[in-house]
Amino acid sequence: MNEILLEKINEKINEILTNKDEIKKIRQTLDKLEKDEKSFVYGIVIGRLYNSFHYQCRRLLKRDPTNEEFTEFLGILKKHEIEFLEKI
Repeated sequence: MNEILLEKINEKINEILTNKDEIKKIRQTLDKLEKDEKSFVYGIVIGRLYNSFHYQCRRLLKRDPTNEEFTEFLGILKKHEIEFLEKI
């Protein structure tokens, strides 16, 4: 994966883990989601990361991500899975 793209993804991961209050506020605003709160919050995290990944590919590389880059992105998500679940 392009080094700058990888750096941007890691920056977004750190931002999400540091600013988790934003995600908590979204969760608290939607009070009907009590049943499966953890999955909802995890979905927001993954959505933000996927959006950032796709946007940065378009911005930095001037194209959509390749299948190989997407596979690497999935590896990054897997690597941080436990951290997301514990800290969010």
